[in-house]
Amino acid sequence: MQQGADLRTRVAVGATYAAQGFGYATVVTALPGLKARSGIDDTMISVVLLMGAVLAAVGSVGAERLARRWSSRVPVVVGLLAQAVGLVLVAAATSVPPLVGAFVVFALGLGMVDASANMQGVALQDRIGRSIMASLFACLTGAAVAAALAQSGLARLGTMPGAITALLVAAVVAAGVALAVRSALLHGTASALADAPHGVDGADAPVVSARAGVDAPDSPDVAAPPRRPLPRAGIWLFGAMVAVAFVVDSAVSSWSTVYLHDVLGTSATIAPLGYAAYQGAVLVARLAGDPLVRRFGRARVAAPTVAVAAVGLFVVGLVPSPAAAIAGFALAGIGAGTLLPLAFSAAAELAPDRRDDVVARINLFNYAGALVGAVVIGLLSDVTGLGPAFLVPAVLLLPALAVVPRFGRDHIRTT
Repeated sequence: MQQGADLRTRVAVGATYAAQGFGYATVVTALPGLKARSGIDDTMISVVLLMGAVLAAVGSVGAERLARRWSSRVPVVVGLLAQAVGLVLVAAATSVPPLVGAFVVFALGLGMVDASANMQGVALQDRIGRSIMASLFACLTGAAVAAALAQSGLARLGTMPGAITALLVAAVVAAGVALAVRSALLHGTASALADAPHGVDGADAPVVSARAGVDAPDSPDVAAPPRRPLPRAGIWLFGAMVAVAFVVDSAVSSWSTVYLHDVLGTSATIAPLGYAAYQGAVLVARLAGDPLVRRFGRARVAAPTVAVAAVGLFVVGLVPSPAAAIAGFALAGIGAGTLLPLAFSAAAELAPDRRDDVVARINLFNYAGALVGAVVIGLLSDVTGLGPAFLVPAVLLLPALAVVPRFGRDHIRTT
């Protein structure tokens, strides 16, 4: 019975990750159609994306508050519904002001789900007693690829009608997942789940109601346990790893096609292959990640994959060849694909009684990393050229190798 409930919850959490990836990928691939409809220019798009990163961070903080008051399933549902509303508003916007307002709603929902989906993921991983985070992130990556393919297919309707249709499809997906998974997500608070007894497979771990976790301290017979301080050193350490992973991801996502087409002179057919190779490697790494972690442990998986990613980006930065660049982007995907779920898994064990708080704080680092990867690489390219600019994420990966031993369970609770 309990194993069936765990499977249902795992499907629900995986669907949450998938809805997140599908919605975001739909928005970024719909930008050409949105430009045609609203008249927004590239400069304003950059401003909106920057604003979106800031608002997503605000949404992440909001998710922490909601999870602390009720449970992490609440910001999952609220965030997905906010995304659905935002996607409909984006599809309906015919000028820049309403488009910006629509992005505000969508970005807040995006940040909520960013944080709360990871809260659910690490809680479920702890409950069942084996590594599952990489496969959850694989759901996000696979859904993002599906969204890009859907956008490509719908483009046959025309750039603008195709984009609008894709946005409405993504809105239906987000709302549908929110309504479908709300009863299957973990209900308990982080402290209740962390303190609940469980066996190797988590079969005996009870699901504690979120309301019980909130109301218990008000009982005259139960004293509220003291909240220990957050492990700030550990948060900064693993947060830096999340930031580095997003620097790599944002740099490749934002600039790989531009580099291949504008700098290396490839055709419009070849230029997207760098990003395709990267995303394909990310997906493969995440699908293989959990079995590898179960066999070898987090540290032994993180070390070679991070090293491979660094090598790949050094190749991109130092060898001005289309074939070398595409291969280098694929190698970068191997490291980025594994580093993110491993960092969240390790960070979640810093303070099991405050797991949701830790995950929400760690999640904030992804926005900083994304901005560095997208903005700093672009600015630096004006000075060094775009190829050498890819050495920045390569160099940032090197200190990550020194942190890898801390990914092992024996080191996690030291602060």
